[in-house]
Amino acid sequence: MELTRFRREVAEWLADNLTGEFAALRGLGGPGREHEAFDLRLAWERRLAAAGWTCVGWPVEFGGRGLSLEEQVAFHEEYAASGAPARVNHIGEQLLGPTLIAFGTPEQRARFLPKIVAVEELWCQGYSEPGAGSDLAAVSTSAELRDGEWVVNGQKIWTSLAHVADWCFVLARTERGSQRHRGLSYLLVPLRQDGVTVRPIQQLTGTSEFNEVFFDDARTPAAMVVGGPGEGWRIAMATLGFERGVSTLGQQIGFRRELDGIEAEAKRLGTWEDPLLRADLERARIGLRVLRAHALRTLGQAAGPQVAVGKLMWAQWHRGLGELAVRARGARSLVADGELDEWQRLFLFTRADTIYGGSDEIERNIIAERVLGLPKEAR
Repeated sequence: MELTRFRREVAEWLADNLTGEFAALRGLGGPGREHEAFDLRLAWERRLAAAGWTCVGWPVEFGGRGLSLEEQVAFHEEYAASGAPARVNHIGEQLLGPTLIAFGTPEQRARFLPKIVAVEELWCQGYSEPGAGSDLAAVSTSAELRDGEWVVNGQKIWTSLAHVADWCFVLARTERGSQRHRGLSYLLVPLRQDGVTVRPIQQLTGTSEFNEVFFDDARTPAAMVVGGPGEGWRIAMATLGFERGVSTLGQQIGFRRELDGIEAEAKRLGTWEDPLLRADLERARIGLRVLRAHALRTLGQAAGPQVAVGKLMWAQWHRGLGELAVRARGARSLVADGELDEWQRLFLFTRADTIYGGSDEIERNIIAERVLGLPKEAR
């Protein structure tokens, strides 16, 4: 009964506030669509913050609501079901914030957590490099201490939302001559400085939410290292574990909305009469239920191989959904009249689902080695 009342509270607040100028935000944003009404989505998120609806799973002492896992699931599901726009502060709220709560110093928490809760500073993740994508331990971006500051040099790539971010958490090599997992540190680096250049990358969809980030003697204070020098790999892996938490259930509500939209398109255009398409759409609906069951089963567990399983499952499913969108629309999907429509963009962007956030090949290796006990892949 308490959970039912909480769901009602969330749903009623969203219905009361997704009005006026914010009503136009329904369904906007998300992967491949981060450019949509960004400034208004930022204003919307600050309204959430003012009402106490950001960082809901964080402990109360750090500015959150201290919600239980069940309540967090309910919040994310009601948020997605309302059609509210994709969040702009998710990297700070879901990745950096929990990392600082677990591993940050009291000074780091006091400096950064309140501004994440209030959506006053936005974050991005500086992991991948031109020579270190799925093989993250190959990072070569370096940092050395000089006169009480870390001086950072190198390049990051595929950095989501760096062009709108204020800060970046950067995995950098701080021990000269170190290799692989050793000698790495997790640094907090301000982006709005002369030593940082952010260059958006135009994607197949025509949008540019990924970026190249160049560090040329960029600086950050010596205290801006999380977990201590040389602890970067451990902290970075913990951040990746936070990445795939309860918010994935809200993501799946968005997936369901896309699937419903594709079915509606098929019925409107007459392709619904194709029995093979209908069968594949039903398989997709069953697959979505499987994704939800896996997510619920693994909630609250320490990050482990099940994270790789979950990523592999939803990436394959969502890429297949993009293909179903093309089939449902038939020949119309092959022609763009000016800008791409939402279904063309869905198809094109989901090509990347099996690459970003851990490629399918890497996820399969993790499952093979850590679950099945198979020999490590030869390098």
